[in-house]
Amino acid sequence: METASMGADVFFVLMGAILVFAMHSGFAFLEVGTVQHKNQVNALVKILSDFAASTVAYFFVGFTVAYGTHFFLPADVLSGIRVLEGTKFEGSGYTLVSFFFLATFAAAIPAIISGGIAERARFWPQVAAVVIFVALVYPFFEGIVWGGNFGIQSWMESTFGAEFHDFAGSIVVHGVGGWLALGAVLQLGPRIGRYPAGQPPQGFPPSSVPWLALGSWILCIGWFGFNVMTAASLNDVTGLVAINSLMAMVGGILAALIAGKNDPGFVHNGALAGLVAICAGSDIVHPIGAFIIGAVAGLVFVYLFQVMQNKWKIDDVLGVWPLHGVAGAWGGIAAGIFGYETMGGMGGVTFASQLFGTVAGISYAFIMGLVVYGLLKATIGIRLDPEQEERGADLSIHKVGANPEGDLLRY
Repeated sequence: METASMGADVFFVLMGAILVFAMHSGFAFLEVGTVQHKNQVNALVKILSDFAASTVAYFFVGFTVAYGTHFFLPADVLSGIRVLEGTKFEGSGYTLVSFFFLATFAAAIPAIISGGIAERARFWPQVAAVVIFVALVYPFFEGIVWGGNFGIQSWMESTFGAEFHDFAGSIVVHGVGGWLALGAVLQLGPRIGRYPAGQPPQGFPPSSVPWLALGSWILCIGWFGFNVMTAASLNDVTGLVAINSLMAMVGGILAALIAGKNDPGFVHNGALAGLVAICAGSDIVHPIGAFIIGAVAGLVFVYLFQVMQNKWKIDDVLGVWPLHGVAGAWGGIAAGIFGYETMGGMGGVTFASQLFGTVAGISYAFIMGLVVYGLLKATIGIRLDPEQEERGADLSIHKVGANPEGDLLRY
């Protein structure tokens, strides 16, 4: 029975890993539909290449930084068949599928950043940034929140009355990714022609609303693996996480539909804003609270996307800072509001702990984004030259466009 139970948990986590892995195609198509046609291939190649680089970085370094476990051991030890003193590998390869699941989370960091820096970033410097983030920057914070490293969670519990609660990564994944992206966007600067001197901002229409919508749909579907299967075992899984994810998603959609005046980009991203925000408290809040959390996230996304693009003149192509960074921060704080029993929640959280953990997480990410991209900018450069940017990343970097036959006829 114990073996069967462990095997069931392995399969459960594996399905979660596959669903979150599938979400990366959603990131890709969301970007493909949003960028100009001349940058579609670059979006596809970036997301897949970043996933590969992230997996290698997390396997050899990042997982060890976060959880103190390395893979330089015989296969029978890794799979849990043979127990070696001082190792933490569980039976049936459970630790290995847990790595796979967590690696898909880690790889979401560069996938988030990719949308903000689209259409003008150099390829290999971004791969270098991916390795740094996934090997060191992300797992350092991940280990503090989910691995209990450095005793910080214990300190927060004794100081604020509860540990920082982030069930599925509103801050650990989305907040960190969104605020790293803001640092990258600020270091890169806007796309050529986006903010001409003395003129209103010039928009770059999406190349394909259907591709954009497909990306959103894939992400929404995979998100139920992202949130629900964070439980990590069949015994701990709960339908509350599923219904809260659903309610937050529809809250984000409806709020963005109204605030965005039926704009399809806002509607499809509103769903994602709601899902980002509910990650932290999806296991403890009431479904009505989840709906409110998602609706606020949808409103915040629509408002801040327009403000940052048109007033602050920050050229975040997919709006990943308001979508992941700000909606994620709201989700972390909201868990400390709607998680209270007086608000219909499960309890076990405090507002002070959630506020402190959220501010600490996004501050850390923003600083590291500025530092890493600032160093890369000063050393090897991070931006395409003007001629390459005008030609488009597809032909400049990959030597092929989204429609090669049409390119042959044109050139």
